Amino acid sequence: MPLHFIEAELAGRREKVASELRQRGLAALLIFRQESMYYLTGYDTTGYSQFQCLYLGADGRLILLTRSADLRQARLTSVIDDIRIWVDSADSNPGEDLWQILEEQSCTGQRLGIELDAWCLTGARWDYVRAAIEDHCDYEDCSELVSRFRLVKSDAEIEYVRRAAALADDALAAAQQLAKAGTPEQDVLAGMQSAVFQGGGDYAASRFIIGSGENALMVRNFTGYRTLEASDQLQLEFGGAYRHYHSCLMRTILTGEPSDQQIAMHAACCDALQACKDSARPGSTFGDIFAAHADSLDRSGFGEHRLNACGYSLGALYPPTWMDWPMIFRDNPVVVQPNMVIFMHMVLLDWERKLSMAVGDTVLVTADGCETLTRMGTDLTVN
Repeated sequence: MPLHFIEAELAGRREKVASELRQRGLAALLIFRQESMYYLTGYDTTGYSQFQCLYLGADGRLILLTRSADLRQARLTSVIDDIRIWVDSADSNPGEDLWQILEEQSCTGQRLGIELDAWCLTGARWDYVRAAIEDHCDYEDCSELVSRFRLVKSDAEIEYVRRAAALADDALAAAQQLAKAGTPEQDVLAGMQSAVFQGGGDYAASRFIIGSGENALMVRNFTGYRTLEASDQLQLEFGGAYRHYHSCLMRTILTGEPSDQQIAMHAACCDALQACKDSARPGSTFGDIFAAHADSLDRSGFGEHRLNACGYSLGALYPPTWMDWPMIFRDNPVVVQPNMVIFMHMVLLDWERKLSMAVGDTVLVTADGCETLTRMGTDLTVN
């Protein structure tokens, strides 16, 4: 199985991280995020549901600690040569196995960086690690260290993002064709997912969000489906995924004649989305993008129905979510840079009227603004 990036690009990414470790006086980074492992080495697995850790030394040394089920996965998908196995048993303590690696690498008395904010590093697993190392090493939370490098995409990554954007467009086209009165939500969802897979895409890191009627006011995935009615609203949040890179869209599709309120809500969402795009330029902040969203929707009279965040960065992500760091919320100081990929969603939820409306696009930040990564436009679809 070939790597999805040339080895020189992966090596360059690791050297940037290793250089940062040296500047911070850290002997190594203990990597628990699957996204980080993929970004730095190509290692591609769902094995992060169990304990695993990638050691990256300040000298560039790589050692993966994982289970036997992922040994061949690591050999086939990554540039990692040194792979250690911890053995499943009733009294397994992979923290001790990790300490053996750290001791071997002369980390006693050194300071380590640790990705504490990681799905596979549960509280119980962190207890294993902490108990094994705390009498021997100092450590600090470096959860954002690799994420900051992942924010700005290379040309090769952007090509994958564009492939993902085309797949998201195909999914939206399928939904627009299928979302008619009398159609079960499952049929719409199946058509969207099929479009992604038939186009050569991957599983997305998040489940697609679909809900109609009053359920359109829920902006999370949930179980239980209904059939579209003659005058209905269908809320969709979805994305194309290619080599784990994502491009997402959010749309509301109506059946029957739209009300004046729904038309006004849609117009407000489109205006807010354009305001966010106008603010997403190098040198601005993620907080500036949120301010554009809030100011626009407040001026339109829908401020009480908006959310407290309106998007986030996208990249190569693994389940349970395609939401990457950082989010777009008030006063977020993270600075926008060229080649960032950002998903912006404008969501209005009117509980009294039981009305929902949303428009969301993914953009690529350019040298002087941003490029919208969809060919589908934001016109309101009414079937």
